[in-house]
Amino acid sequence: MKVSEITWKYAVFTHCLISNLQVADLGCADCTLLWMLKFCSCIEVLAGLDICTSVMKEKMHRLSPLPVDYLQPAERSLTVTLHHGSVAHKDPCMLGFDLVTCIELIEHLDESELKKFPEVVFGFMAPSIVVISTPNSEFNPLFPGVTLFRHPDHKFEWNRVQFQSWALETARRYDYSVEFTGVGHPPTGMENVGFCTQIGVFVRKHPQTSESAQSEKPTEGVYKTVFKAVYPSLKDEKYLQNAVISEVIFTAQVIKRSLLDRVMSEHEEYNHDPTERKSKFQPSMNCFSDDLGKLVVEKSMEPFVNGNVVYIPLTTIFSFPKVNQLCGTFEKLCKLIAGKVTLSSDGSAVMFNAEHENEEN
Repeated sequence: MKVSEITWKYAVFTHCLISNLQVADLGCADCTLLWMLKFCSCIEVLAGLDICTSVMKEKMHRLSPLPVDYLQPAERSLTVTLHHGSVAHKDPCMLGFDLVTCIELIEHLDESELKKFPEVVFGFMAPSIVVISTPNSEFNPLFPGVTLFRHPDHKFEWNRVQFQSWALETARRYDYSVEFTGVGHPPTGMENVGFCTQIGVFVRKHPQTSESAQSEKPTEGVYKTVFKAVYPSLKDEKYLQNAVISEVIFTAQVIKRSLLDRVMSEHEEYNHDPTERKSKFQPSMNCFSDDLGKLVVEKSMEPFVNGNVVYIPLTTIFSFPKVNQLCGTFEKLCKLIAGKVTLSSDGSAVMFNAEHENEEN
């Protein structure tokens, strides 16, 4: 029986991420978990640590922003960093995390590293939640060909009593609670061996005080940063401005097209029956999109044509949900598009040349 790493990693940690913003994966290996977590909108900081640089570098490119991340920046900020180093060493770059994951890590530590591990993670890093998984040795006889350990680099593999004893003592020493679970159910009739992989979820009982957070913290880092990616975010005004300008132009173009279609319709009616000619153009609701039909209800918000120029009031554009959401206030909309979009002399409307539309048609 083989447990899908991706499936159970995602299943175990999703419920832990409701309120966590900073997550560190110790022993991140090929960065698969970090890659999955980067899509969680609640996370703003991701960090990975591994003793093997070559393994991290194989697939760390998956953690880089994609072109779509620049074209459609997310509202949240996201920074992803990978470090080369040992979990037996303390480094200030690993402070301040809400959740720390240690997936199939501790069984790779030798005796001296395992002794230092609790102090580094629970004493020094002291996150709100720590999730540790490790093989359950009682399940091993169900694996064909496994005589001792599941992997040649494993220094040990614990049964349930051994893991729970270690976890309970660690939790007691550093003031955490711990609950046990696992993944990989045994075959029918073999339930007594437990899960294939055993998991301990540690939760810190009390918030860390500023005094304890600052005590005995090293001033120099020992880890080497091998990768860092800062994702574009709407929290950065440069990306916010680009997004607003694009949305304003798109929205104005939609309104312009609807308006000119209406003008052409009115023109055709006039040619067929001059008595039907309107003394003044007034856009009807059915010539616009559903959103615009609901929003353009006041005369002051009506787009209009004057000669060869189409005017779309900023108040109309601001009424569209996406523009409103991006800007928040009408004043911010005006500020972000100032000098970037062609406006009327009083700055109240976006201007387009109607002749360009006719040339396209």
